[in-house]
Amino acid sequence: MKIRRPRLPRTRRGQRRLVQAVMAGCVLALLPVTWLYVSTADRLRTTADAPRAQVAVVFGAGLWNGEPSPYLANRLDAAAKLYRAGRVEVVLVTGDNSRRDYDEPDAMRGYLRKHGVPDRRIVSDYAGFDTWDSCVRARKIFGVDRAVLVSQSFHIRRAVALCRAAGVDSYGVGVDATHDVTWYYGGTREVFAAGKALLDAVFHPDPTFLGPKEPGVTRALAAGR
Repeated sequence: MKIRRPRLPRTRRGQRRLVQAVMAGCVLALLPVTWLYVSTADRLRTTADAPRAQVAVVFGAGLWNGEPSPYLANRLDAAAKLYRAGRVEVVLVTGDNSRRDYDEPDAMRGYLRKHGVPDRRIVSDYAGFDTWDSCVRARKIFGVDRAVLVSQSFHIRRAVALCRAAGVDSYGVGVDATHDVTWYYGGTREVFAAGKALLDAVFHPDPTFLGPKEPGVTRALAAGR
């Protein structure tokens, strides 16, 4: 069975329409990325100039042998720095605990404790299965309405845009990282993830798991340093 090759239009009108269709497709593909950059243009900071907020939110980024991956460790280092500088009072760690043998939030908690953040000042969200879920749960489950978000630079714009769409007044701290294979993969992935992010922001789907409200953040804020 022969497979026919697609034929290019032979007429100028057909060729013009093909070019216009390709250009329109490129514009549509770039719209979500453009939205991310425009909507977060004035919302990115560093650990040195991040605004003061009661809560910092750190998103999970994988474990290596039960310990935070280098990328996740960089995020946690930045959150610990924000806490020690008095810019945040509580750190909400949100990640995947869908299996008994995989627990991002507890690994993140343990790392923060080793780096100077008291256990009573750490709150765990065990159902942060993706960025949208984490943002929605931060607002609806933990009652967070303003926060400093911490993630790698290639992800932080999407995190800020989604948390703002979920009702959290958010600023983002983008953590630097070595430009290795993981970094390039993450950057490429964000181009495609931007489309889903725009749909999430528009349609506000329910997270994978919502559950009852939890007083963890309120209790942590009430605890003294």
